[in-house]
Amino acid sequence: MSLSPFHLAIPVYDLAACRSFYGEVFGLEEGRSSAQWVDFNFYGHQLVIHEQPKTASQESVHSNPVDGHDVPVPHFGIVLQWEQWEALAERLRSFGTQFVIEPYIRFKGEVGEQATMFLFDPCGNALEFKAFKDMSLLFAK
Repeated sequence: MSLSPFHLAIPVYDLAACRSFYGEVFGLEEGRSSAQWVDFNFYGHQLVIHEQPKTASQESVHSNPVDGHDVPVPHFGIVLQWEQWEALAERLRSFGTQFVIEPYIRFKGEVGEQATMFLFDPCGNALEFKAFKDMSLLFAK
């Protein structure tokens, strides 16, 4: 299956802090930019951080229970290969990242078993990174 790159633009109220976070902590390649926005290569997809005042979801986090954890809503992220996920978890730990949900295996032993972790960027945007040992189970019921 061939996927087309998605484009996602998110609000940030501290452009410099988020530019550092996505560029240095994640090691994402920076693309075009201006005084109000920055493009990043987010695992082959286009992530754009746009400066704007703090949003309601950045002020107050909503969450829903999933597998015994409070999952922040809204959130975005990417499904990585297992080894990429493990390497990212270690990279984030090496930067002292505070996780909302520490890296762990969700739905262990069930259909949909997956590695997952949640964190916030410096402006309160929630991110989830996950991996499946068998990618064919991504949409399994």
